[in-house]
Amino acid sequence: MSGGEVAGILVAVFWAILVSFLAVALARLAQTLKATTKLVADVTDQAVPLLAEASTAVRSAQTQIDRVDAIASDVQEVTSNASALSTTVASTFGGPLVKVAAFGYGVRRALGGRKQEDAPAKSTRRTVIVGRTVPAARRKRK
Repeated sequence: MSGGEVAGILVAVFWAILVSFLAVALARLAQTLKATTKLVADVTDQAVPLLAEASTAVRSAQTQIDRVDAIASDVQEVTSNASALSTTVASTFGGPLVKVAAFGYGVRRALGGRKQEDAPAKSTRRTVIVGRTVPAARRKRK
């Protein structure tokens, strides 16, 4: 065996080992691609119904939002009507009621003034001790 034949055998063995490693790597890659394909198919099978349900939920939520919007606009209209009614009632009855209340107060004050003239005046004077007011009942005990 000459040196060229030994080198040829070594190159052939090296290429055989390299091809074997590449074959194993390609076999594993093929298994990984099969598993990935199966996973993508399963995800697709599950995602399509989920997307349909999500679409239905979004449509239902939009319907509810439209209803709430209608209710909010009705409440706003009722609020403005109540405000207008309150303003109308206040302007219609407010002035006369204030005048009647003032008249009643004046009459009570006038009648109360006559009674106070006949009765002796009460003492409202209080004694202050160290920043405190002592009631009249306690002052009499001293």
